[in-house]
Amino acid sequence: MDKKSRLVLRNYYETYTARAFLDFLIPQKTINDMHNQRAKFSIPKGTTYLNCAYMSPLLKSVEKAGKSGIERKRNPFQISANDFFSGSEPLRSEFGKLINVKDPKRIVIIPSVSYGLATVVKNAHLNSGDKIIVAAEQFPSNYYPWQRLTLDTKSTLTAIAPPDQMESRGKVWNERILEAIDSKTKIVSLGHVHWADGTRFDLESIRKRTREVGALLVIDGTQSVGALPFDVQKFQPDALICGGYKWLMGPYSIGLAYYGEYFNNGLPIEENWINRQDSENFSSLVIYQSNYQPGALRYEVGEHSNFILVPMMLEALKQINQWKPENIQQYCKKISQPTIKKLRAVGYWIEEDDHRGQHLFGVRFPKGTSIEDVKERVKKKKISVSFRGDSMRVAPNVYNDARDFERLLEALI
Repeated sequence: MDKKSRLVLRNYYETYTARAFLDFLIPQKTINDMHNQRAKFSIPKGTTYLNCAYMSPLLKSVEKAGKSGIERKRNPFQISANDFFSGSEPLRSEFGKLINVKDPKRIVIIPSVSYGLATVVKNAHLNSGDKIIVAAEQFPSNYYPWQRLTLDTKSTLTAIAPPDQMESRGKVWNERILEAIDSKTKIVSLGHVHWADGTRFDLESIRKRTREVGALLVIDGTQSVGALPFDVQKFQPDALICGGYKWLMGPYSIGLAYYGEYFNNGLPIEENWINRQDSENFSSLVIYQSNYQPGALRYEVGEHSNFILVPMMLEALKQINQWKPENIQQYCKKISQPTIKKLRAVGYWIEEDDHRGQHLFGVRFPKGTSIEDVKERVKKKKISVSFRGDSMRVAPNVYNDARDFERLLEALI
């Protein structure tokens, strides 16, 4: 962007200075009384972290749970046989509360999204000519498993691209996905929002269409669950896979998955002792069992009783359930909307509000803008965001406020 254009944008921005100052004086609350939660985190002063889609900071309470887990492990004589099961049961129940699943045995602990999707791939029955549909430029963990499946079964993988147009982009993208689902479609795999720009997919309409053709609906909830309401009873996915270290605010290397009835009698990707029937009885472990644990528990990762990660993940989910994702969405909208309005007015493009998440959105720059220049200015102001392709990804959460967005605005203009 040349100096003249920068000056025009700067003048435009300054007209809002007084109003922005007044905004700072108004407590940032939603109708549900959500307010800034930065005090619950250990984010350094002077840092503007708008990058939860990359990785969430840890809550102080989650840090404490992790330290307690380490201290407990250093004295293993304090860990009983029952402890291998008692910690994971509350975690499943807490996640079930978040996504509206009544039976916690439908929920399993996994180490990663790729692990959870590998379970789906192992139990998907495809033939030559069948079709799998994904959104274009999905995160690799939600692409490579399907690529491998198509190679092994001689089925086809179709990635549905968004339109080139910016007007009604999200609406048209959803229409394209719906139009692509036909009688040959056996699996549709999407995020609730696109990981790079926050475009929200119409899961209710897509679920209805997949039922009409008999296709599975597999959702990667890593970039949405925890900050955007997700109701299993409403969307009825066959599988929901979530990494835990982003919007669920847990540690790295743990996640959670929901598997529906389609997977009742499937095969896990590993054969471990704890997923077998009667594994709670340590004295009879060598009385080998052919049956698995009930529900979806057969799909849990080995050593899922992790005495450090499980308590941390549980503590994070308790806090999110207390806040509630709908309140998080409203809060993110409240603190971001004034800056988004100003950016749009001076030539930046951000997806229409009705077709994106409030917690994650992509910013595309006015013509002539140097992305490298933007990166440098953002870095100088100690603002953390992500750059994906030709856009900047902004991902706020409850530890942000309107002042963080004003700083971002200053860096952009």
